[in-house]
Amino acid sequence: MYSNILIAIEHSDADRTVLDHVRQLATLTGAALLLVHVADGWAARHYEELKLRDSEEMKEDRAYLERIAEDLSSQGFPTRTRLAMGDPATQLIKVAQEERVDLIAMSTHGHRFINDLLRGSTADRVRHSVEVPVLMIRAAKVQVRV
Repeated sequence: MYSNILIAIEHSDADRTVLDHVRQLATLTGAALLLVHVADGWAARHYEELKLRDSEEMKEDRAYLERIAEDLSSQGFPTRTRLAMGDPATQLIKVAQEERVDLIAMSTHGHRFINDLLRGSTADRVRHSVEVPVLMIRAAKVQVRV
């Protein structure tokens, strides 16, 4: 069914929710996993054109991806990582096509009101632009204890 799953990693608590679901799916299908985080800060958006070095945020993103990949690999999942740079929706679509994935898994957060109305959410832009299924998993709300 699925052999190559792209998992959009946000570098947030939402990652835990999508990873839990995809672990179960990959166990059933034997799929390889591709962890993709899109750095979208100023340095990342101008990285190539200005020939910049990795920002501290980008270094942290790479290390975060590697930690998750090591954990998944130690559980027996074939796992690769990719740090993309720029607009998240555009980059996820590009990587999905380049890597010929057959499923994209990503978390959703609900509406962000004006921003979603003006630009659309990343999840909506991705699902309307790719020809593979997109598994959208609502991020679990983190309980804050006072």
